[in-house]
Amino acid sequence: MTSLAVANPGSLIQSVDWVAIAPPLIAAVAALAVLLTDLFLPERHKKWLGRLTAAGLALALIALLPLTGSSPRATFCVQNVAGGSDNGGCSYVADHFALVFQLLALGGALIAALLSTHTVEDEKLPRGEYWFLLLSSATGAALLPASRDLATMVIALEVASLPAFALVALRRDGRGAEAAFKFFVSSVTATAVMLLGVGFVYAASGSLHLGAVAQGLEHAPGQLRPLAEAGAVLTLVGFAFKVAAVPFHFWVPDTYTGAPLPVAGYLSVVGKAAGLSGLALATTVAFRPYAHTWGLVLAVLAAVTMTVGNVGALRQRFDTRYSAVRLLAWSSVGQAGYLLVPLAAAGYAPTGVDPLGATAAYALIYGVVNLGAFGVVAAVGRRAGTSVDDFRGLFARNRWTALALAFFLLCLAGLPPGVVGLFGKVVVFRAAVDAGLGWLAVVMAVNVVVALYYYLLWTARLFAPAGDAPLDAAAAGHRLPVSLTATLGLTASAAVVLSVAPQLVLQVAGGSLF
Repeated sequence: MTSLAVANPGSLIQSVDWVAIAPPLIAAVAALAVLLTDLFLPERHKKWLGRLTAAGLALALIALLPLTGSSPRATFCVQNVAGGSDNGGCSYVADHFALVFQLLALGGALIAALLSTHTVEDEKLPRGEYWFLLLSSATGAALLPASRDLATMVIALEVASLPAFALVALRRDGRGAEAAFKFFVSSVTATAVMLLGVGFVYAASGSLHLGAVAQGLEHAPGQLRPLAEAGAVLTLVGFAFKVAAVPFHFWVPDTYTGAPLPVAGYLSVVGKAAGLSGLALATTVAFRPYAHTWGLVLAVLAAVTMTVGNVGALRQRFDTRYSAVRLLAWSSVGQAGYLLVPLAAAGYAPTGVDPLGATAAYALIYGVVNLGAFGVVAAVGRRAGTSVDDFRGLFARNRWTALALAFFLLCLAGLPPGVVGLFGKVVVFRAAVDAGLGWLAVVMAVNVVVALYYYLLWTARLFAPAGDAPLDAAAAGHRLPVSLTATLGLTASAAVVLSVAPQLVLQVAGGSLF
């Protein structure tokens, strides 16, 4: 009879590093707590669900602090032959890369939660479902940057995406359902293509762990090379969709317009951060042997994406309904092109040089100012409207809100006094030049100049004579909700501090994230 006894049974038991997984775990526990509390809480007290959500996200952010040491922490690791383990065989690694993008995901979700409080009340959205879905999506977005195998990455991406479909559809009008349907169909198609690619990669490399995939692809037999290359391309499709890179961008304007404004802001920052982190991990770690191939593909993708986004913004009429949201949507597509530039540069960078820091730094800057811009649009839209022309004369009616939006737009444009936006673009530009992608740097410079037109045109509207523009909340004698005021104050203060001391963020670009 064959013995099934194991010489060392203890070796089969995994020890989980609870500190390492605390940030996404706290967000997940908060989601379950909100769901259960909603069942028993009387209707008149359900406003506390929003506060519970914000508290959960704040605790998840605090849980990042013990992980800021110099050495990464890893868990869920496969043991090697010697009985030990290393980060290359681990499914979860809390290194500098993961922490930066978890900060962006959880911080962006917290700002979106503050921005959502008045929206949930004003639009009478189902409170329990809304907060549960927001926390669930934030959990997936925080899990993805720390994932180090393709299976966990796909699961994390879907955990971030599936609740987002429902969030978009929670608005009880035809636009919400239509926007969610477009978002869902295009996302499911991208996921199906990505899963096919992951299957090809696994067949060619024999592993799902990113480090092992790179080794397997490097030594793959010649007859499996076409399969591996096709798998790599298909795998990147899903992440390119989340980043809203061309040609996977067509869902963005309609989805942002149909979704509640805080959800649109959430998708533009947290959803983009999730896709960007997955794209960075897949290319620079798993598909490292094909660096020059995906480097060229991403360079072309970056150039086309920023151009299409800026041209779409230029074509946007300012007098149409929801034009402010659509302009921010096209702007986010253009900004996605800038975020892809350092990723493309990583395919050409010499050994020891890590351009990914430029992407991380720019993503942090973009996240703060873009959520702030959505906050101002939400504030003005409560009593006026969400077309760009509704912002005409805003300075005469509410100077602080107008100044905040002007500062956010100048940061996005990269103009003083939005110094942090200028430095962010310089860092990205330098990454392209250092990698020898001079043509991409020229395309980026042209697009930055083109984008100045619509950013400055919107800014000029703020200080123009008011005319017959409708009154906003402050001018009509209504005070902004505390949560909305806190959102604008938080994002504006962060943008000003980063402009005064940009090194707080730009130092991320100077070191290695892995």
